[in-house]
Amino acid sequence: MYIYHTLVGFFQSGGIFMYPIVVVLALGVAIAIERWLYLSVARTSNFRLWKKIQPHLAAGDLRQVALLTEKSSSAISHIFSYGLNRARTSRRRDDVEMAMEEGLMETVPNLEKRTGYLATFANIATLLGLLGTIIGLIQAFTAVASANPSEKADMLSASISVAMNTTAFGLMVAIPLLLIYAVLQTKTTQLVDSLEMASVKFLNSLPESSAQGARAG
Repeated sequence: MYIYHTLVGFFQSGGIFMYPIVVVLALGVAIAIERWLYLSVARTSNFRLWKKIQPHLAAGDLRQVALLTEKSSSAISHIFSYGLNRARTSRRRDDVEMAMEEGLMETVPNLEKRTGYLATFANIATLLGLLGTIIGLIQAFTAVASANPSEKADMLSASISVAMNTTAFGLMVAIPLLLIYAVLQTKTTQLVDSLEMASVKFLNSLPESSAQGARAG
């Protein structure tokens, strides 16, 4: 209970700017959870599809690869679909590579979507905290201007202590949001790198598998 009352007192003494910082925190946490779940699911679905595709790709069975990609909604299936569609009309590696790059360019924005907001929210929380402190200091100096000279020092120190609460709270929100942003950025980069690696492996197996696919057709 002591900790609870301490936190409530800290929040209430911070003034009106504590509320927008809480809103920023709530939005940041919501985005962080959504992005973490999305990237985790995307990574798992890509890994599962790649494990299924790999044997057929090594055997040159493009038809089975196409069937597996059609049944999946993962990012890697989207990229492979572009490559397979182009491979049906062109046997040139460069054409297939360009098609897969197009698919990758369409996929990456979905992986990076909304993550950048976390860094923005961290900056906003810091700035709101500083703004709240500055306004609190202005109010403090205005209040003590007409106070009894013997009480000015105590009133000013108490007012400054309260005004600094918003800066402290803004930093307490901003620092975790920046850490979460860095983690999600790393997770996104690793996912994009895995998609690029899978695309290269697909292209490297394409000449032989295309020839076999052509004979099978």
